[in-house]
Amino acid sequence: MEIQRVSVIGAGQMGSGIAQVAAQSGLHVTLVDVDEARVNKGLQSIEKNLGRQLEKGRLTEEQKEEILGRLHPLTDLAVAVAEVDLVIEAVVENKQVKADLFRQLDQHAPVHAILATNTSSLPITEIAAATKRPEKVIGMHFMNPVPVMKLVEVIRGLATSEETFRVVDRLARHMGKTPVEVQDFPGFVSNRVLMPMINEAIYAVYEGVATPEAIDEVMKLGMNHPMGPLTLADFIGLDTCLYIMETLYEGFGDSKYRPCPLLKKYVAACWLGRKTGRGFYVYE
Repeated sequence: MEIQRVSVIGAGQMGSGIAQVAAQSGLHVTLVDVDEARVNKGLQSIEKNLGRQLEKGRLTEEQKEEILGRLHPLTDLAVAVAEVDLVIEAVVENKQVKADLFRQLDQHAPVHAILATNTSSLPITEIAAATKRPEKVIGMHFMNPVPVMKLVEVIRGLATSEETFRVVDRLARHMGKTPVEVQDFPGFVSNRVLMPMINEAIYAVYEGVATPEAIDEVMKLGMNHPMGPLTLADFIGLDTCLYIMETLYEGFGDSKYRPCPLLKKYVAACWLGRKTGRGFYVYE
């Protein structure tokens, strides 16, 4: 099956990034969210990103307009997925919300359509069980920011068919990404390795080992990381970090995944990082 029409559900940072990359690769994309304000905000973000590429000489004005012409904003989910070959869900990282959405997608999308989730940690098998086509449900975990980062974790659920995997693997390459096959375990590979490191860095702050600045400096200079774990946590969103740690803790039942109390405290205070102006650092 060749993918030509894609619907991206969720016009936030991840969803708009996925929609942009899909449109740049020549696909026709419907970008969907619950209201026009959110969809328009997503489109504005895409236009801004394309404008930067234009300024740097990576795109011509004609190419930019062609890409934008392949993007179609919608708020009606049923209409948005009625004639697509693939749906990529990029809504809030909540198991119940995703399961409810996949029930609707299963009802409204064509029988041949593949349903993909951009979840960063939730079980693909459970999400697929909400549908009558579990063999056509798969994980496509893009990295943030999507237009820049090359990796896509392609995660098979228990029932995901070989054909579904092959189609999605080929599509990811067509979108200029490097797909890596991963099995369906909590956190997959990326967050199973990354989040405990971030959590341990937070414990180091919590226990007074060092300041956030010092911890980030050690990891940048000593381990050659492009940014420190606490800066990265603020960028990801501390609420998202906490949710993933809780998913790992629940999924494995291992104390090494226990979220740091300081992380819980920051989230309770709505110190969520860059998006709220305060996390481990203060943002003007």
